[in-house]
Amino acid sequence: MGKSKRKGTNFLVQGSILAMASIISRIIGLVYRIPLTDIIGDVGNNYYGCAYEVYNIMLIISSYSLPIVVSKLVSVQMAKRHRRMAYRVFQCSLAFALVSGLIVALIVFFGAEFFAGTLLKTPNSVFALRILAPALVIVAVLGVLRGFFQGMGTMIPSAVSQILEQIVNAIVSVWAAYVLFQYGTRVGAVLGDPEHYAPAYGAGGGTLGSTLGALAALFFVIFVFFVYMKVFRRKMQREPETAVDSFRTTMHVLILTVIPVLLSTTIYNIIQIIDQGLFKNIANLQGYKENEIDVWWGVFSGKYRLMINVPISIASAIASSSVPALTVSYGQRDMEAVKSQLHAANRFMMIIAFPSAVGLAVLAPAIFTLLFPSTLDSLDLASMMMYTGSGAVVFTSLSTLSNGLLQGIDRLKVPVRNAVIALTAHILLLVVLMMFFRLNIYAVVLSNLFFVCFMSFLNGRAIAKYTGYRQEWVKTFLIPAGCSAIMGAAAFFIYHGLYRLTESNAASLMSAILAAVFVYGVLMLLLKGLTEEELQRFPKGELLIRLAKKVHLLR
Repeated sequence: MGKSKRKGTNFLVQGSILAMASIISRIIGLVYRIPLTDIIGDVGNNYYGCAYEVYNIMLIISSYSLPIVVSKLVSVQMAKRHRRMAYRVFQCSLAFALVSGLIVALIVFFGAEFFAGTLLKTPNSVFALRILAPALVIVAVLGVLRGFFQGMGTMIPSAVSQILEQIVNAIVSVWAAYVLFQYGTRVGAVLGDPEHYAPAYGAGGGTLGSTLGALAALFFVIFVFFVYMKVFRRKMQREPETAVDSFRTTMHVLILTVIPVLLSTTIYNIIQIIDQGLFKNIANLQGYKENEIDVWWGVFSGKYRLMINVPISIASAIASSSVPALTVSYGQRDMEAVKSQLHAANRFMMIIAFPSAVGLAVLAPAIFTLLFPSTLDSLDLASMMMYTGSGAVVFTSLSTLSNGLLQGIDRLKVPVRNAVIALTAHILLLVVLMMFFRLNIYAVVLSNLFFVCFMSFLNGRAIAKYTGYRQEWVKTFLIPAGCSAIMGAAAFFIYHGLYRLTESNAASLMSAILAAVFVYGVLMLLLKGLTEEELQRFPKGELLIRLAKKVHLLR
């Protein structure tokens, strides 16, 4: 039992490292988007978001799934102590990344006008999209290196490189956006359209940071790789002679493993580009003004989705860290360890997702006022989106995590099938809500929420079918949800009470957030929603345990 328990929770230690790096990266990303939005505005956010939608889908098609696939294949070989074969997997993956990344980068660069103008009705995104094109090659290679280290059982190179990437991204994005916005203003003045050229060039400056940030992360991981390879090569030389599959055979296995994961991830993420295309085309047909549509989408992508993606990044980190451990346990038919890992991952995720969703909904106007003071004219719109769709934090986290868990137990085709079913239903719902109920941008928010709810249900049913795992409901869902509801009420009254006294949004918001964390933590401990072992895996877990024991919340 002890060994299985260690297996079931050890990946969470690595997952916690990656999750913390993801949170720090998201916070940096959130912080730099504040001055970026001040510079380029909601219209610029629309251009920036449009370029990213195309970039993301092309990244997914070319290489987004490589870290998970490489970590999965490398972990299988390392479990057998076949280091030479693990290195062969790395070599094939690197070749695949270079070829696929280069092809897609060229398609995006030369097809930017088609993607941005014809497909998404946002021609001014061309500048930003072309600047992003080289990043497709860089991120493909970076993904292979990260996946290799994850398959070796360490998340530290991935974690450090993520933070470095975002720091460079933040600095360059803000500086380049400012410089290019000023240039775009002058160009627009000459051409008689400064309202569009300035934010378009500014958005291009924002995307330059992403390209150079990825390049900085790649240099760091390459350095770590060459340092590590000195030790790894010595271990390969001491390894007993074993047959190593040919490059062609290994590439064949890699492609067969990549395709289902790629299809699942593509279908799962293509929703954003489909949403944008449908929304903008239908809104145009319904007679909405171009600037109004741009602002709607700019707020949706640059404020609402930006905020909900911060806690969701934890799910991606836990999913990435769970795949190698689950693959090994499932391959050894150690179902006790598999069930323990499934339980630990779901519990950890829901403990964070529920309070995040409630907090974002309850404090939405205060958060958006603090972060985006220069665009308060869209405050009500952004807040209403968050009221409507904050539940997406819980269900996106759950569906993202369950995708990774299914991949970890070798059910690669199941998330593909589930994503196709959920995406079809999502598209139908979006069209109905826009055409018959005229809900404009709220149709996108609601249909996105429906998609992740449906995916969570389908994936959860599949996990139960293939592993025999039955999700425990009370401690995983009901207690965190109940504690989050009480926490939300406390945060609401504390914020509004303090704001009446001080008229300081920042001070009232920070106080409400600190009080919310305290209330949620105390309630979770009182209701046994958190155990000492689980608390230990949180940052400063030992300190939290000592404090909880001092006030008799833990025994």
